[in-house]
Amino acid sequence: MRYEGNIFRPFSEANSYLLQCTIGCSHNQCTFCGMYKDKKYRVRPLAEIMEDIKMAKDQYSDLEKVFLCDGDAIALETDMLLAILKKLYQTFPSLRHVGSYVGPQSTLSKSMEELKELRAAGLTKAYIGVETGDDELLKKVKKGVGYDQMLEAGRNLVAANINLSAMVLLGLAGKGEASKRHALATAKICNEMKPQYLAALTVTPVPGTVLYHQVQRGEFELLDPFETLEEMKQIFENITADNMKFVGTHASNYMSITGTLQRDKEKMIKMVDDVLKSRDEKMLRPDHLRGL
Repeated sequence: MRYEGNIFRPFSEANSYLLQCTIGCSHNQCTFCGMYKDKKYRVRPLAEIMEDIKMAKDQYSDLEKVFLCDGDAIALETDMLLAILKKLYQTFPSLRHVGSYVGPQSTLSKSMEELKELRAAGLTKAYIGVETGDDELLKKVKKGVGYDQMLEAGRNLVAANINLSAMVLLGLAGKGEASKRHALATAKICNEMKPQYLAALTVTPVPGTVLYHQVQRGEFELLDPFETLEEMKQIFENITADNMKFVGTHASNYMSITGTLQRDKEKMIKMVDDVLKSRDEKMLRPDHLRGL
């Protein structure tokens, strides 16, 4: 297989064939993200992508899962995406899942008809970096959209019947009252968006990013592990939407928690409470095992 630069995927796509459709991210301005800073965004020629699909066929014969890279393949022209999806399903008889990162701006550039057409063609799952529901914080971290636009993008994906995973960032607001606002606003946007999955990651300063330099200059104070867990608990307590699968197994997190809200809500809160009451660092994931 051939790839340009470092390749990233959601942890739940570990068993997927990674098909690089774009180089980098069409937005690529978020202050906390260092994933694509070494790449200038461009769309790969369709002929190259089709060649890669043939190479995957020769290598694997058949596939069940494919993930479209890089940052937000939904930024591609709809006709091009449809051609890629058609080729994938023609090539791999067992294919049942095609996922992609989706940026809120790229998602909003698609009409509801286009999103439904992509779903009908086999785009089954979208991963959107919500990060926070705090409108001010969304602007501060240069997400490119505010609360209303982020909510609209998520709701459109849900309405198109594309399985949606909303990713949020614990610790993104830093310490103090901002942390509580971040947690409450994040729960609020998730309640209104109603993604099928809610995935939490913990802010990790990446060298070269704006956030990293803010930490180095003392302009941003990271939460300690227990303050991060307080945020997680506040989100749990304020999620009222039902049947939302919470996935907190990412390596950046201090605790690995999964469950379905509301069914497992009390159990999940108790797990966090037990650690917060004991303040026992042995109950946390050690730093040498944490990462992005």
